[in-house]
Formats: sequence, C-alpha cells, structure tokens
Amino acid sequence: MRAIWKGAVSFGLVSVPVKLYSATESHDVSFRQVHAKDGGRVKYQRVCSLDGEEVAYADIAKGYETEDGEMVVLTDEDLADLPVTSSREIAVEKFVPSDQIDPMLLDKPYYLEPEKSGAKPYALLRQALLDADRMAVVTVAIRQRTTIAVLRVRSTEAGDVIVMQTMLWPDEIRTPDFSIEAGDVKPNEVKMATMLVETLAGDFDAADFTDDYAEAVQAVVKAKIEGGEVQRTETSTKTSGEVVDLLAALQRSVAAAKSARGESTDDLDEVEDEEPATATTSTPRTSTATTKAATKKAASTKTGTKKSAATKKTAATKSAPTKSSTKKTSTKKTAARKKAS
Repeated sequence: MRAIWKGAVSFGLVSVPVKLYSATESHDVSFRQVHAKDGGRVKYQRVCSLDGEEVAYADIAKGYETEDGEMVVLTDEDLADLPVTSSREIAVEKFVPSDQIDPMLLDKPYYLEPEKSGAKPYALLRQALLDADRMAVVTVAIRQRTTIAVLRVRSTEAGDVIVMQTMLWPDEIRTPDFSIEAGDVKPNEVKMATMLVETLAGDFDAADFTDDYAEAVQAVVKAKIEGGEVQRTETSTKTSGEVVDLLAALQRSVAAAKSARGESTDDLDEVEDEEPATATTSTPRTSTATTKAATKKAASTKTGTKKSAATKKTAATKSAPTKSSTKKTSTKKTAARKKAS
C-alpha cells in the first residue's frame, strides 16, 4: 500500500507520528459506454447549456447553485478567502463510549501506521482504547478541509491496528419524511418473529458472503473472450495483445514536431526497424517506417528495371537496320552489278 498522508496524532502532550493508508478499495463492477457496432468508447464533450458551444477546460469556473436555481460564479479570489488548513495534526478532542457513535455517521476508513519513532506511543494509545472500550473523537484536515473522525482499534491478521474513520457532519444525515402505520401487533406474531430471529441467529463472518453479481459478470466476460467475441479497437490496449510499435509512435511524434516547425520529413523514410519487438507471442505489426522504406526500395527497383529495359530497347533499335535502309542498300548493289557488266 502507498501512504496518502503523513502527520501526527496528538493527545495531551503525547504526539504519535503516523502514516495514513486507505483501508478499503472498491471492487464494484463498472461498465464503459461503447458503440455497439465496433466497441469504440463513447466520449463526452463539455458543452455550455446556454449557447451549445464546447467549453475549453481553462474557461471552466466553479459555480454555486442556489435553491431557486440561480447560479453564483466563484472566482479564485473568492475561494482564496475560504477557511482552509494545511495542518498535519490529528487532534484528539475527547474519548467517548463506543456505543455513542451512530454508525450512520461513519464514512471512509483509513489505517494508521506509526513511524519508527512513534511505535511505543502508538501501542500505548491502542491499548488505552481497547481497555477503556472507547473511541477517540478527533479533528483532522484532509485535502485542506477540516473534518471530524474517530480512532478505533481493529483486529487484523497482522495484529491490532488503529483505524481512523472520517465522519459525516450531523446535517448530512437526512431525516426520513415518511411515517409507518402498521396497526396493532399481536403477541403471538411477536413470538413467532422472535423465534425466527433465534432460528437465524449466529456470529458474523464476512467470508460467508460473496459478490455473486461481480463473479457472474466476470464469468460472462471470460466466456466471451475465450469464444473470440472481443472488439479489438485502438483504445483497447489492455486486452488487445498487440505489440506496441514504438518506432512508428516515435516517427509520428517526430513528424508532427517537424511539421509544426515547417521542416521537411523526408529523412524519416530512411529509418528502418531493424529488430521488431517480440515481447509477446502476437505477430508484430510492420512498422510504418519499414513499410515506407520497403515501398521506396520496391519503387526504386521497379524504376531501375524500367530504365534497363528502355536502354536495351534503344540499343537494339540502333543496331537493327530498318526496312527502308535495307531496301536502299539492295538497290545500290543491283545498279553496281549492271554497270559492271
């Protein structure tokens, strides 16, 4: 795991330097929105709802919508005046009985690991929490905003660990706006419900529960992959199995840079991929440079062949006598014989 925050737990005059780790990770199944025809990812643009034009990221500001639907735009100067803190302290405010913390208030949990210099006071605080059966209510600044949290001890395979769990603010817990009118409950109905509870009573073990939906989705995906039902698009690099053509990518980058400066890119045609990548068992794609070079070479050979053929034809034409010249030569020989006789 990678520490996401460093600071110190302070209670009284004791300070415990600690590292903060996210204690949970989501394994929820998520799907991408793709084009059903070819599997291409569907992209979204930032478009203004008023003029319909795409908005550049640099032109996006923070807005606060009022209850009557009006929008108040906040500038960087407005946000600079907000109360923020960069404190690296987890300050213990009080130790309270564990049963006084409503589980509804608990939010995201983090593991606290002590620095080497804080191992002993860490163990001291951990044992004090266990013996007193209490939680420490603390204030801490995460992402420059102060929030409340609790420190409690959790038993793991690696041993007892102090967990810091952030809490929702009281006004973030909604009050139900409905009422339940079930009528009179008969004593025998209560007795049967109690018997049902006793029948299903037991100890909780998280290992007894599995995410059947996620496992079923993985099984369907695996079956489709094994059956060859995979849309291999250019953006599907995780499962495409294709060798990345580094030379072609570099060539395109150089060509783009040269074109931007107005320089010629003819010299790029001379670059050949001498050793194509063989990192996977997939057949490497022929690089753009190799293809261009091969095409140029073939064109050169073809041109040379044409020139050679043309040269031979010209030479043959010069050496072979024409019909008219043969006829004139024959007439002269006949006249010479008659004169001699």
